[in-house]
Amino acid sequence: MSWNTSSDYEQAANGVRRWLSNNRRLILFVVAPILFLLWLSSGIYVVQPGEEGVVRTFGRFSNVTGSGLNYHFPAPFQRVDVVDVQSIRRAEIGFRTGSGDRKEEVLNEALMLTRDENIVQVELLLQYRVGDSRNFIFNVQDPEMVLVTSAEVALRSAVGQMGIDAVITEERARVQDETRAFLTRLMDDYGAGILVTDVRLQVADPPAEVRDAFQEVVRAQADKERRINEAEAYQNDIVPRARGERQRLIEEATGFKDREVLRATGEAERFLAVLRAYALAPEVTRERLHIEALERVLNEVDLVVLDQNAMDGSQVLPFLPLTENSSGAPLASPAAIPAQTPITPEPVTESE
Repeated sequence: MSWNTSSDYEQAANGVRRWLSNNRRLILFVVAPILFLLWLSSGIYVVQPGEEGVVRTFGRFSNVTGSGLNYHFPAPFQRVDVVDVQSIRRAEIGFRTGSGDRKEEVLNEALMLTRDENIVQVELLLQYRVGDSRNFIFNVQDPEMVLVTSAEVALRSAVGQMGIDAVITEERARVQDETRAFLTRLMDDYGAGILVTDVRLQVADPPAEVRDAFQEVVRAQADKERRINEAEAYQNDIVPRARGERQRLIEEATGFKDREVLRATGEAERFLAVLRAYALAPEVTRERLHIEALERVLNEVDLVVLDQNAMDGSQVLPFLPLTENSSGAPLASPAAIPAQTPITPEPVTESE
């Protein structure tokens, strides 16, 4: 069916008015209660685990409801804002993550001025959750945007108090800690109902135009630290060994000194004892010293005994080597040696 003229619309409207006028009692006792019940049932709502419902009554805070099935008076009397207070949310400073984990730099946020008037590019990842659902709804308009701007302020404040070398290398953890402390203090002052859980630097580098030069400087500093550590390791190895060697030499010298002192003391005591004995019996002592000296000398030389009867050449060996007897071999007597062609013996002397 199509409506082609204005007269058709007027006919339809007249038909509706006639039906309403003829069925007023039906509308009053059947349709109106159904509509009222539907309006009342619109106040039923469900809060999931990890969420809280903030109830407003004529725009003012009324109460906070927990997870489960709840009810509030339908609009315009009350309304409910369900807030997720358990999930960890994230905010990005200096960059934005697009589809497919593609990162896009936001240089107007990332470029910051350091204390030594250098420019550094810093990117920060912020993690947070809603700590107070009432404050999150009522105290601050658009609290998440306030969090992002406050995080940028805190980050610029921390970076501005340090030199560029500190921000890029050894003071990165300090930048994170100071940024988190500053941001937490700002959120508490604003009463935003946001709890900051983690602050992490993603990038802390010089601008792209001078990044290669700074990387060379950083590598040179790393090489310097490595060489210092190697030198300290060598020192820690060689110094204890040198000290141990020195102590060993000292102990050996001390032992040698004590040994020589004791030996010299013993020699002196022996000499004094001999002197006392010589004073009592000079002849006997002199003879004993003579015999002892011969014993010491003869123990160090090879002895040869000559047979005077064999000096006329009737035997081959007119002498007896006593060194052979020291090895346990029996000595042969001159008579047991067979006679051979006489030889003229050469004089034999004692040799050491």
